[in-house]
Amino acid sequence: MKRQTINWFSIYRGSDFLFQSFLFQIRLLLERLFPKSLFPKQLLPEVLLPRKLRSKYLLRISLIFLIIVPLRIDAQPLTEHQVDSIVASALEHVPQAGIAVAVVQDGEVLFQKGYGVRSIETGEPVDEHTLFSIASNSKAFTAAALAILVDEGKLNWDDRVIDHVPEFRMYDPYVTAHFTIVDLLTHRSGLGLGAGDLMIFPDGSDFTIDDVLSSFQYQEPVSDFRTKYDYDNLLYIVAGEVVARISGKSWEEFIEERMMAPLGMHHSAASYSRIRDRSNTAAPHSTETGEVIKVNHYSLDLTNPAGGICASVSDLVKWMQVQLNGGKYGPDLEEQLFSAEAQQQMWYPHTVIGYRARGDQRYGGHLNAYGLGWVLSDMNGYTVVSHTGGLPGMLSKTAMVPELNAGVVVLTNTLPGGLNYYTVAQNILDGFTGADPMDWTGFAKNRIGSTKAEVDSVLNAVWKTTELAKQEMPELAKYTGMYEDDWFGKMEIWLEEDNGEEHLRIRSLRSSKLNGEMLFYKATTFAIRWEYTDMECSAFATFSLDHEGVPVGIKMKGISPDIDFSFDFHDLDLQRVEDPDL
Repeated sequence: MKRQTINWFSIYRGSDFLFQSFLFQIRLLLERLFPKSLFPKQLLPEVLLPRKLRSKYLLRISLIFLIIVPLRIDAQPLTEHQVDSIVASALEHVPQAGIAVAVVQDGEVLFQKGYGVRSIETGEPVDEHTLFSIASNSKAFTAAALAILVDEGKLNWDDRVIDHVPEFRMYDPYVTAHFTIVDLLTHRSGLGLGAGDLMIFPDGSDFTIDDVLSSFQYQEPVSDFRTKYDYDNLLYIVAGEVVARISGKSWEEFIEERMMAPLGMHHSAASYSRIRDRSNTAAPHSTETGEVIKVNHYSLDLTNPAGGICASVSDLVKWMQVQLNGGKYGPDLEEQLFSAEAQQQMWYPHTVIGYRARGDQRYGGHLNAYGLGWVLSDMNGYTVVSHTGGLPGMLSKTAMVPELNAGVVVLTNTLPGGLNYYTVAQNILDGFTGADPMDWTGFAKNRIGSTKAEVDSVLNAVWKTTELAKQEMPELAKYTGMYEDDWFGKMEIWLEEDNGEEHLRIRSLRSSKLNGEMLFYKATTFAIRWEYTDMECSAFATFSLDHEGVPVGIKMKGISPDIDFSFDFHDLDLQRVEDPDL
């Protein structure tokens, strides 16, 4: 006898209302619980069932439902042995220094462990207490600090920033007057990606909070206020200033005394400069050249509210647990860091980053949004609350699945390394949510390889062009002088002679690490090779000329297609100015 298969749509058309409703609900649940690839086609209809057979198939469908639903509920995180294998493979196949991983679920630390080395120079091992710079994972701490002040009645989320920081100025009077505390945290200001970050990248600049507060009025918006997501850092620095002015403590003191100390985060510090014992601190490394090279620690206290915290995975498990417990902590959860209402604000999708009506292919994800210091997304039907962080030589990720009361944090001290801040975290999240296995290490290796090939191709072509252009060098002296941008300040260009050859050099008067040689490229464009090499940030500088052919301004942009967005040279508008000291 030929085996019959079921067609959902045929059954649905030929069934009575109650039966249709029951099938429809089961279908919705099954499709939500499982990727289509996991749903056997043999369970789906091809012929219309007679009414007398419905009870038989209804029973079968119900039994299938009862059997397979627990498969999702019982999805488990990877074991420590599995994580060991994943990290070992990554360390073997991609050059990098160290990694630290921790996983929590249901109030328990499933494991916390270090791999690799803190420094390739010393060879000292990473452990669960090793301190890493967690970069933009610090933003959630700033949001939580404001949440505490809201709970205490000292602040409201919809307060205007100028009511607490009167000198704050945006690019438009209306935006200035209506900019709220929530706006500081949600990347919807209207300014472009990383606008103004050149004040803080690279470190070593002398810009102050007063400079930051006044800088936005000179920036050009790229979208209307509150209409588009564009990630920023400087507005989180302003948020840290709000914390300081309302609490009467510095942002660093507030984070350490009001948050880290109660939670027992005793190894961590609000900034690299405040680490009391550096004997177990990870050094940053770079593999942009293909080899693991130790680079300098990024340290600029101005940026702390946006990305300054240094922490270990053993401390960050406590941070994840207070988040998963709705602000509660302590042996019996009798203490409250922030309220459940405040957390709802932090985990609310204030700014849409992206949306897919049909869901993405791998996870069926529909929404990607930004809350207050957290990114919100859906993965295999679960909400995921996460954030990443990146500084020279440091990459990290924190991710939680509230419905499973689970979380993972991965800290690394190599950029890009094996992108293990992402790949290890995704492997563990895949285990939590029951996603299909994927070779994330292979994915990262291929991506890093293709990116490096593209970057090398672009940079090599530029430097080759500058070498050939030496045969048609223009008059260099006319380009010398002082140029100034309203928010970044002055940059000086001068001639320097070396072995009988003249070269143009450029330096920022306020960001000491931005100095280097200007190599003639084409027309009125020069390629700048900075002395700073912790991250690739070579830049083009194109001069504008007046009607007499005299340089009067400079526009800049990064050369590498993979340049970090915080090197926002393109936001500069440098104009020649007279300087009595020249």
